[in-house]
Amino acid sequence: MRDGLRPARLSPGDVLRVGAVGLRARRARVVLSALGIAIGIATMVAVVGLSESSRADLMARLDRLGTNLLTAEAGRSPTGEEIKLPKNAVAMVQRIGPVRQATASADIDARIRRSDVVPEERSAGVTAQAVRRDLLAALGGEVSRGVWLDPASERLPTAVLGSLAARRLGITRTGETIMMNDIRVAVVGILKPLELVPALDRVAMVGFPSAERYFAFDGHPTTVFERSTDASVEDVRAILARTVDPGREGGIKVSRPSDALAAKTATDEGLTTLMLGLGAVALLVGGVGVANTMVISVLERRQEIGLRRALGATRGAVRLQFLTESLLLSALGGVTGALLGTAATYGFAHVQGWTAVVPPESLAGGVAATLVIGVIAGLYPAVRASRLHPTVALNTS
Repeated sequence: MRDGLRPARLSPGDVLRVGAVGLRARRARVVLSALGIAIGIATMVAVVGLSESSRADLMARLDRLGTNLLTAEAGRSPTGEEIKLPKNAVAMVQRIGPVRQATASADIDARIRRSDVVPEERSAGVTAQAVRRDLLAALGGEVSRGVWLDPASERLPTAVLGSLAARRLGITRTGETIMMNDIRVAVVGILKPLELVPALDRVAMVGFPSAERYFAFDGHPTTVFERSTDASVEDVRAILARTVDPGREGGIKVSRPSDALAAKTATDEGLTTLMLGLGAVALLVGGVGVANTMVISVLERRQEIGLRRALGATRGAVRLQFLTESLLLSALGGVTGALLGTAATYGFAHVQGWTAVVPPESLAGGVAATLVIGVIAGLYPAVRASRLHPTVALNTS
C-alpha cells in the first residue's frame, strides 16, 4: 500500500513546461533580467573574439613581413662619443654565413621644404636619409606611385618619399619637385607604409652617390639592415654588433623590428584582461538581477506554491521548478549574449579588415558560465519556495 502512495515524478518535459510558466507570465521582467546576463556574456565573447582576431591578423602580417629582419644602429661609446659605422659595414655583415640580405641607410643634413618660397625655418617635419638601392627589397617594401631608385636615379637629385612624408609635403604624384636645402629635387616615387620600419614613412630618401655629391654625405651608414634564415636569427643577433663595428660593439644597438609588433600585442593582451574583468563584473551583476527576480517571483507566487503543495507536490518538485526557471532565465541571457558577442566580433573584424575568429570554447564557456550563475542565483529562492508550508502559503492575502 505504501508503494502505491509514492508521489509521481515529473518528466523532463514537464519540468521545462512548469519552469517556463513563470517566465511567460512576467515577460518584461524576464527580458530585463536576461539583459544583464547577455551584456556580460556578449562582452566576454567579443573581447576574446577580437583578441584572437587581432592575434591572427598579427601572425598573418608577421608571416608576410618576416621575423628575420635585424637592425644595427650607431649609438654612443661608453665615453659619450658618437659612433660612426664603418663604410664597409654592409660588406662585413654579408660575410656572416646565414645572412641572405644586407643593406643600409644614413642620416644626412638636409632641410626639406615643399618649394623655394617656403621659409627654411618652416620645415614639414620630414627628414632626409641616404639609402642603398637594395633597401626596398630587403625591407619587403612596395612602391605606391612611381618607381624606386635605379642605377641612374640614385646618382641624380631625385628622391623617393615615405607615405607620411608625401602627405606632409602635399605630394600626390611623381614628377613634382621639393627643396632639399637649396637643391631642387625631383620626386620619382612614393612608398606604401613600411610596417616593420615605420620611421622611414617620414623620410625623403636619396641614393648614396647622390647624397655624397649634393649633400656632403661622408659615406658612413647610420643603420644596417639584414635578413638571415629564420633558424639562425638569434645566432646572427648575438654577433651582429661586433661584426658591424669590431671593438666598439658596446655602442651598437641591435634590434628586431618584429619585436615591436609583438610588444604591441602584449599591450593589447593587458587591455583584453581588463575587458574580461569588466565582462565578469557585468555577468555578476546579471546574476544578482536573476536572483532578485527569482526571490520576487517566490514572494508573488506564494499562493501558487501553497496550492501545488496542497495537491501533493513535494518540496523537491517545488525546488526543481524554481531552479529550472532560474536556469532557463540565465540560459536565455547567455545564448543571447553569445550571439551578440559573435556578431560584434564579426562586425568589428570586417571593419578592421581582419579574419574574424571566435573560439568555440569561448562560446561554450560563456553559456556554461550562465548556467552556473543560474544555479547559484536560483538556489536560495528555490529552497525558500520549497520550505513554504501549504497552509501558510494559502492564507497569504
